[in-house]
Amino acid sequence: MKRVVVVGSANADLVVEVPRRPGGGETLIGSELRTLPGGKGANQAAAAARAGADTSFVGCVGKDGNGAFLRGQLLAAGVDVTSLEEVDAATGTAIILLTPDGENSIVVSPGANSAFDRAAAERLAPVWRSAAVVVLSLEIPHETAFHVAASAAASGSRVLLNAAPAIAVRREVLQCCDPLVVNEHEAREVLGAAENDPDASDYARLARRLLLAGARSVVVTLGADGAIVAEGPAAAPELVRVPAYRVEAVDTTGAGDAFVGAAAAELARGCSLLDAVRFATAVSAVSVQRVGAQSSYASRAEVEAFISEHASV
Repeated sequence: MKRVVVVGSANADLVVEVPRRPGGGETLIGSELRTLPGGKGANQAAAAARAGADTSFVGCVGKDGNGAFLRGQLLAAGVDVTSLEEVDAATGTAIILLTPDGENSIVVSPGANSAFDRAAAERLAPVWRSAAVVVLSLEIPHETAFHVAASAAASGSRVLLNAAPAIAVRREVLQCCDPLVVNEHEAREVLGAAENDPDASDYARLARRLLLAGARSVVVTLGADGAIVAEGPAAAPELVRVPAYRVEAVDTTGAGDAFVGAAAAELARGCSLLDAVRFATAVSAVSVQRVGAQSSYASRAEVEAFISEHASV
């Protein structure tokens, strides 16, 4: 197993269950507040480690209780946190409203994650430049993520960019991505496509357009509808739809991060992108049946048992 390094965010997730999303100016009574480990980067690192990868996390937390909490949770998941720096800022937080259908609404306050600038990334460059797979998302400063993507790719690492929260991404950054992982909304944002774009709901065409825009390979995740894997020549790519497992969702928080971390773990093992996505689809299916982000991530043995069980159905 080669090493996965996740360069990204760590947040304390403040979760409240509500009967429905509140309207403008409306007050609702929710459940008791729960504090759970989160942040896209930390979630992805925990998922990769639980999938069996030798995983390191690079990022920033504050010198506060939430920072200590997140460090401890990553350690418990099997993640190397020697490159998790402490800074003079509050640890990042995410306020999560969870509705009975398992869907969520999230507002992120970046806090210490904003301190992970290019200088911080360069201090820790020996860690991520030696990785087999470098995983990035966009809850840290965008230019930092883009700098790491370019430098890691130039050093021979495989770069997986999860362009979330989504912004338009320059061609020279897309050219580092192998794969670019986006959901259907993020695919449009990365391309700068409008909601009324003719391809707005044709996800196979969006995946092909992302290849044409520069990405080396693309995965478009579609929730309960599975995922589309696009790779090969942009003019005539191979497009494969991977179906989702049919399960009853309890909480979708962090399911996309579980998918990304598991896919990175499989790529580090030497699997093809298609096989990595198939395994990651199972990991995310297990995660949505449990509450929380990192707290919902299963071990590799549990996921393999889930795959075996559903193969016989």
